[in-house]
Amino acid sequence: MTAEPIDTPAEDARPDALTRAMILTTLTMVTALYAMTVTIANVSLPQMQGALSATTDQIALVVTFNIIATAVATPMTGWLAARYSRRTILIWGVSGFTIASLACGLAPSLELLVVARIFQGAFGAPLVPLSQAIVMDSYPKHQQGSAMAIFGMGVVLGPVLAPTVGGYLSEVYNWRWVFFMIVPCGLAALTGVLIYIQDRSKAGSSYLDWTGFLTLAVFIASFQFMLDQGERLDWFDSTTILLCGAAAGLALYLFIAHSLTAERPFLDPKLLLDRNYAIGLLLVFVFGMLNFTPMTLLPALLQGVRGYPDSIIGVILGARGVGTLVGFFFMFWGSKLDPRPTLAVGFALQGIAGWYMSQFSINLTTFDVLWTSALQGLGVGLVWVPLTIVSFNTLPRSKTAEATAIFHLVRNFGSSIYISIAIAIALNGARVNYAEMTAHARPTNEALQFQDSLFRVWELDSTGALAGLSGEMARQAAMIGYLNSFYAFTLTSFAVLPLMLLIKLRR
Repeated sequence: MTAEPIDTPAEDARPDALTRAMILTTLTMVTALYAMTVTIANVSLPQMQGALSATTDQIALVVTFNIIATAVATPMTGWLAARYSRRTILIWGVSGFTIASLACGLAPSLELLVVARIFQGAFGAPLVPLSQAIVMDSYPKHQQGSAMAIFGMGVVLGPVLAPTVGGYLSEVYNWRWVFFMIVPCGLAALTGVLIYIQDRSKAGSSYLDWTGFLTLAVFIASFQFMLDQGERLDWFDSTTILLCGAAAGLALYLFIAHSLTAERPFLDPKLLLDRNYAIGLLLVFVFGMLNFTPMTLLPALLQGVRGYPDSIIGVILGARGVGTLVGFFFMFWGSKLDPRPTLAVGFALQGIAGWYMSQFSINLTTFDVLWTSALQGLGVGLVWVPLTIVSFNTLPRSKTAEATAIFHLVRNFGSSIYISIAIAIALNGARVNYAEMTAHARPTNEALQFQDSLFRVWELDSTGALAGLSGEMARQAAMIGYLNSFYAFTLTSFAVLPLMLLIKLRR
């Protein structure tokens, strides 16, 4: 797809200050609405599994297919913006997203829930990149940093607030309320779009490169499914995984070859000639990898290893939101600083938080999770605004719609890939360590004998005792698996720091 100007207002053609503020408020609400669904289902997956009589593999599809639908639909934002007005896309996107959320809550079976989640992801995909493009076009360069600090609260705080409120509602009522709570928020966002978003301009001519779109869609869907289900299906011992891997490799080759030779490719590779934008894509890929991974691992850890209820887990995850909020408040005034040191500090703080998470013991306390989550959230809050400034600092405004679509595609793809990798590391570590522990579970092992006349560690003389020992070994092995994932998170956070030296800013 060619990157044609969608809406390039001159400085004096931008809306006035009050109108800009209402546009920013509305689009922040739209962004938060979509961002809520990134993690809202995770906190209630065990309850969904029981209510819908699903296996662990089956209930995981509720998250997997939503991620795939989002990743596939996100690149179409540029083409939609060229064919229809931004206002039209937002109206249909918010409306469809709200209806799909209601359908998720009403779904009587797992199959219909997965279908509703697919529509939820597809309708929600254009909302974030299109909202960001409108915000950036509405504000002059010197105010974009402060505007993106406010806008970024919706991107990052939505996934934090959702499990906090959703965990409480699912415990008091049931899992369906994590989706019902989105409906009034969707109606409020739709009202704001109808009133304040009046941009009806469009590029006029539009062209969709079907070859590029379909090959990219097949690659994303196949690769994501392979990563998400690989550990459960024993990787390449499974015919399904082999077929997905082959389809992903072939589709990626065809997409790259076609994009480099087509006259009007679906995604313009010339955007990568802009040095800052290319580096920004690498950084936002890593940002996506780091952003939601702890929020995916911690609920399962706290619930499975420590036995925390849903409502308490939601509150604990809210600590990350406090840290993120502090980071955004700082960036509201600090956006005029050189973004490179701030980026480095943000990624370093996430690495430090990951390191301390990797040192958790089996008896970790609530305070341990609270302060490390808040520190990771602070790093996220410090990264988002300078990352946006760096990525779009040297791009012409005519490229905004397509560039933001690719930007958020890469971010979402990084999140989905790394979540799958982190879960695979945790599951593999748990399985391997459980096997090693069972090899030592024998009567001759001194650790399983009497320590003194008053305290007995374990007994092996009954079925109940053996079951208890097996459960404890599974708990310990699962904890080691989670710690391995946090080690990988730490290494990823620090590995990206040298990229800061490659950034050049236009003054």
